Amino acid sequence: MKRILSLLWLTAMLAAPCFAGRTLTDEMGRKVVVPDHPHRVICLMPTVTDTVFALGASDDVVGISDYTKYPAAALTKPSVGDLIKPSIETILSLHPDLVIGTQPKGPMEVTDQLERAGIPIFLVSPHGIAGIFRSIESVGMALNRTPQADALIYRLQQRVDAVRTRTKGLPAPRIFMPIWYDPITTIGKNAFITEVIEAAGGRSVTDDLSTEWPQISMEVVLERAPDALLLVRGGKTTLKVLQDRPGWSSMTAIKAHRAYYVDDRINFASPVAIDALEDLAKQFHP
Repeated sequence: MKRILSLLWLTAMLAAPCFAGRTLTDEMGRKVVVPDHPHRVICLMPTVTDTVFALGASDDVVGISDYTKYPAAALTKPSVGDLIKPSIETILSLHPDLVIGTQPKGPMEVTDQLERAGIPIFLVSPHGIAGIFRSIESVGMALNRTPQADALIYRLQQRVDAVRTRTKGLPAPRIFMPIWYDPITTIGKNAFITEVIEAAGGRSVTDDLSTEWPQISMEVVLERAPDALLLVRGGKTTLKVLQDRPGWSSMTAIKAHRAYYVDDRINFASPVAIDALEDLAKQFHP
């Protein structure tokens, strides 16, 4: 603890001259003073890393978080730890002039510690496709790369619009996505993946459930009679696993081995999600 406090003080002293920059409002409504041109950036979430790299700022990244996968080039950067409680000591040792994260699901402990050290932490909160674009815009402002952000948003929007145009009016396959099987957990109305399925020309049979990740009974799944399942390639929830569990084998889609497969880019609310969207559209409507 004494070492961390010393690092907090030292980092605050070293960083102080850098903060005569811009005052921005992040996506949690916080006023954050960021450097005019951040050049030592730490990304506290894999989605943030993907966005920062997509904006062409890879050379400015000095740290990432665990579970980062996209882009592959980001894996050459050191990790500051897990998503909920990254190592404050590691963060401080990298002397960042800007940390970018996402809205915490719990207490703001990490945010508070970094603020006390004089390190600006800018938070985004991407929800849905529009939320991805909004966060690209926000991160672009924080990095002073607004033109690059505008160009990236335009390219991604063009790709989404092209998929919607191609699949408009076509029969939408009714999809059930089992995130987990015990208890049965799926995607609800407010889940990002539900919107991706819809934009790709499909429809989730649980798109009316109000919670983001609802838990439901097998009876509810069977009542909704999905045409097919949506499974993540390489995930632990597979057709074989489901077939061997009580109740699942009576589902028509499983009897007929009807399933679509998408890789884990669908879990990232960042530019790579549009890759997953296009992949799904090709499967739903070859």
